[in-house]
This record gives sequence, C-alpha cells and structure tokens, in this order.
Amino acid sequence: MDLNFTAEELEFRKTIRQWVAGNLPKDISDKVHGALRLSRDDMQRWAKILGKQGWLGWGWPTQFGGPGWNAVQRHLFEEECALAGAPRVVPFGPVMVAPVIMAFGNAEQQARFLPGIASGEVWWSQGYSEPGSGSDLASLKCKAERKGDKYIVNGQKTWTTLGQYGEWIFCLVRTSSEGKPQTGISFLLIDMKSKGVSVRPIVLLDGEPEVNEVWFDNVEVPAENLIGEENKGWTYAKHLLAHERTNIADVNRAKRELERLKRIAKAEGVLDEPRFRDQVALLEVDIVALEMMVLRVLSAEKSGKQSLDVAGLLKIRGSEIQQRYTELMMLAAGPFAAPFVFEAMEAGWQGDHVGGAHVAPLAGNYFNYRKTSIYGGSNEVQKNIVAATVLGS
Repeated sequence: MDLNFTAEELEFRKTIRQWVAGNLPKDISDKVHGALRLSRDDMQRWAKILGKQGWLGWGWPTQFGGPGWNAVQRHLFEEECALAGAPRVVPFGPVMVAPVIMAFGNAEQQARFLPGIASGEVWWSQGYSEPGSGSDLASLKCKAERKGDKYIVNGQKTWTTLGQYGEWIFCLVRTSSEGKPQTGISFLLIDMKSKGVSVRPIVLLDGEPEVNEVWFDNVEVPAENLIGEENKGWTYAKHLLAHERTNIADVNRAKRELERLKRIAKAEGVLDEPRFRDQVALLEVDIVALEMMVLRVLSAEKSGKQSLDVAGLLKIRGSEIQQRYTELMMLAAGPFAAPFVFEAMEAGWQGDHVGGAHVAPLAGNYFNYRKTSIYGGSNEVQKNIVAATVLGS
C-alpha cells in the first residue's frame, strides 16, 4: 500500500487549486473562513459554478455526466475546495440521492432528475428521520398508499436540514405493515411544491432554522416517482447511508478548522499554554490518523482490492473530531465564545480584534455540533456494527 501521491495526482491537485482560486467568489470564501452565515444564494451560487464546470457531481461516472475521477482525484478535489474556503456542497442532491437514482432508478428517472442535480439548479432535501424514528429508522410511520397511478402520502419528517429551501425531497415511506419493518419501506421522490406539503422551521440557538419539520397531508405523488421496487426502499436507503456516513467524516473540513482553531487560540494567548497546546496536538494527530484511514480506503479502491466497509468507522471518528475542535475553539475563547451578535460579525467584528471579538459564534457552533454523533446513524449503533463486522456477530 502506497499512501504517497503520484506525480500525475500532484499535477491534478495543482490544476484543481488553480481553478478554484480563479472561480471561487471571494465574498463566499471570506464568509467560510470567518464562520459567517451562508445564504441560500451563496450555497447555490457555488453549486452552479461547479455545475457549469461539470464538477458538482464530482463523484459521478462519465455516463451520467460526471468527470469520471477516481477515488484519489475525488479526495484531492474535496481537499482543495475545503482549504480554499469553498462552501461544503449541500450533499442531498449530488452526493446522496443521485447515486441511488443511478443505481436503482430507471432510464427515464435518470434523464429526468440527474441533469437538474448536476447543474445545481434543483435543491434537494432528505426525508428520513421522524419523531421517534431516527436511529431506529425502520420504525418510520410516514405512510404512502397506492391508489391507481399515484401514491397518497400522509405523515411527518423532522430534522430536515435546510428543508426551507427544498424543491424536491427524497423520502422513505411505509407502503406495507406486513413482515419485518424493513420490508415495508419504499423510496419515493416528492415535489415539495405539491399541495399538502408544509415546512415548519425549527429555530436553533443561533436564530437560524437550519432544520425543519416537513408535513404531508394527503399529498398526491405520481407512482412513476417510486425508485426501484415497492417495499425495497430499505436496500436503497443502506446504499445512500454509506455515502452519507463517508461524507460526514469530512477530513478536509477538519484540516481547515484546525487552522482556524490555532488562529483563535493564538489570538487569545492560549496556544502557548502547555496543556491547551497538548490538546491541539492530540486533535491534530487524530485528524492525521483519520486522513490516513481515508487514504488507505482510497489506495485499496484504486488498486481494485476489496477493503473493509469502513463508512461507519469514518463517520464515528469524523464526527468525534468535529465535536472536539468546536469544543476547543470555545475553550480557547472563554467567555467571549458565548455572545452571538450577527450584525457585529457582518460589520467586521471577526478576526484581528483584541478581546475575543472574532469568536462570537463559537458557543452556538459547539452546541450545534453535538448532533454529528447522532445523525447519519448514531455512533453507538455504528460502533456495534463495526464490532460485529470485525469480530463477527
């Protein structure tokens, strides 16, 4: 196993770096580096720039309009975007539902839905979790009843990230109550402009409705929007969750946020304090170890060898690291981490001011990131799965 990049891969990295430097809007990268709120326009503007280049679906094969990059090239692309301050691509369309449509959708569905995802024109949301059905997703109750050439959908989804912007939503719905819970679930694509769909924001500590409730009240969905076979949605969901868990690890964002942590700690005068510096060093070691794990997976994929399915393991370590760097940022700032005055931040109360002015949103980020060990499959459940895989059930 060779974890060193080849000359061709380093040249590819250089090409990506130059393109991102020339095409990433500065106002957007400034917001990312400064931890300012990104608007819908910010996120979609960058998505459309990538889409125009044919890179929003950077993990897609050429047959579906993607660049056909190998695993290492995809990793380098993600790293260069993150380090440059590009917004994290909203994953629900290009990273999550698109691979399901490619693998299990029919040709008509692929032709209908994939172009809008690849261009960044259509905003997708995810409809998985429900009240009481998160980690135990198989217990979901949102019901879809087949009537002729349509489904009638009733029920609720919750924790729908950025659902207030959604134009389409992919949902797991219950189409049968017979047999095991997993066997009665189907994968349905729903137009969020349909009559009977309502979105209710859940306002978080920072005042933003990052997550939402989505309600379905006798929503009519054409049967042609069913992906694959009825009652086989659990199989498709597992395919999607592998992509989601790998995406959650996001080692490239962790590397960028590590540098931000060091800037904050230096500004607050704690980076030279031995015990705090030790914690930063331990975090850096964990990030390097996570990157090595990612590179091992990429090396195995590039060589054609079958590697252990480590999506769950990557998700566990990645989410723990995200929680740790938000905690250390808040500890570095002390009492200055608590206030969140968005207007002051927009006015420049951000980076080089004395007295912790730059750390205003850190407490909110800390509390927000407690979610990472829960979504995409709780870490406790993932640890059991990893243990069973390695040790045998």
